[in-house]
Amino acid sequence: MDQQERVTTSLAGAVAQEIGASLAAVDAELDRRYPGDPGTRQPVHTVYVPADLFDAGTIRSWGDRALAALDEHAPDATAFARVLGLADDLAEDVHDRVRAKLEREPVEDLRVDFEDGYGGADGAAEDRDAARAARIVARAYTNGTAAPYTGIRMKCMEAAVRDRGIRTTDVFLTGLVEHGGLPDGLVLTLPKVTYPEQVTAFVRLLEAFEKAHGLDAGRLGFEIQIETSQAILAADGTATVARLIGAAEGRATGLHYGTFDYSACLGVSAAHQACDHPAADHAKAVMQVAAAGTGVRVSDGSTNVLPVGSTAQVHEAWRLHYGLTRRALARAYYQGWDMHPGHLPTRYAAVFAFYREGFASAARRLSAYADRTGGAIMDEPATARALASYLLRGLRCGALDAAEVDALTGLTRADLDGFAAPRGGAATDAAG
Repeated sequence: MDQQERVTTSLAGAVAQEIGASLAAVDAELDRRYPGDPGTRQPVHTVYVPADLFDAGTIRSWGDRALAALDEHAPDATAFARVLGLADDLAEDVHDRVRAKLEREPVEDLRVDFEDGYGGADGAAEDRDAARAARIVARAYTNGTAAPYTGIRMKCMEAAVRDRGIRTTDVFLTGLVEHGGLPDGLVLTLPKVTYPEQVTAFVRLLEAFEKAHGLDAGRLGFEIQIETSQAILAADGTATVARLIGAAEGRATGLHYGTFDYSACLGVSAAHQACDHPAADHAKAVMQVAAAGTGVRVSDGSTNVLPVGSTAQVHEAWRLHYGLTRRALARAYYQGWDMHPGHLPTRYAAVFAFYREGFASAARRLSAYADRTGGAIMDEPATARALASYLLRGLRCGALDAAEVDALTGLTRADLDGFAAPRGGAATDAAG
């Protein structure tokens, strides 16, 4: 029989109670500011479509044009894999998944754009386009043809366009309410933010709308676009982006990097404005650190090199887009912008390959951790969380199938959710 170990202490229980009481405010602040990832689906991209060009057939049109590009420039798995440098054992699977995705759900997140990409001639035209967008979006959610996430990018809170941005937001949201209510996948994007006060002003606007329609407080959230140097570094040298999240008062859902406005703001010449420029890497790193643990997600920007023209030109653009997307995924930027239907094949190819390549290793490591069997790598709880989150992201985007994840990990979906969100459990996916 093992000898009973004698345990002694020196401190009275009151010491721990006093320390706990002294840290109660910090505990509450940690819970408020850093709730962790919400555990819901994050779209792999955002597609921006100018409001004057948006119609009921936009999503299907993008999917059809993407499929047509594949048929013309990479008609089979071997050709597609050769363009992108996919391994032979991935070629068929990735190609099939890309085609299935383009047929079933070509766009995961759609933003009807009333800002830089918009060509509305005057205020009356913008009113009509905003009302029309609301009607089309509402109908799409009713008949099941909407993207999982859909919304608008309005004009910013700067003085020259502020009233127009407020009015377009009001027209669009009012139209949604009149056509059946606000859909679960609704997303609003506030561009060109430079000061926290602009974020707070947008919060006041949304509060006023909620009160006017008897909606629950906090029903409306929004993304913040990081497109100016002042959004990263304030005049006093502090990191503005962290203050922007606080100014949103819990409504911020994402930080989106604006490749071209931000680069131009820093004086980067047009030929070098890209997602992999050092200036872009710095901005996104600051965004990522500021958002970590807050539940606010970070999105990469876009490339303006379009896959159009000859087959050689399309292949070159595809390789660039594929490489930028893979680079972003490795840096934990799980979302980006796509500006053209021809970007969809390489967006999904990059995403699917990323998860397919790492699937077996991640599954075995998480299984070993769950079974406490060890292995060649000694993982910690934080790594287990990352492994589970990786598998869940792969499942949500369609790169992985539930049956194969179950078979290789021996874990249920509930188990994965538990590892990914140990502090409070995972939220239910709002869209898929």
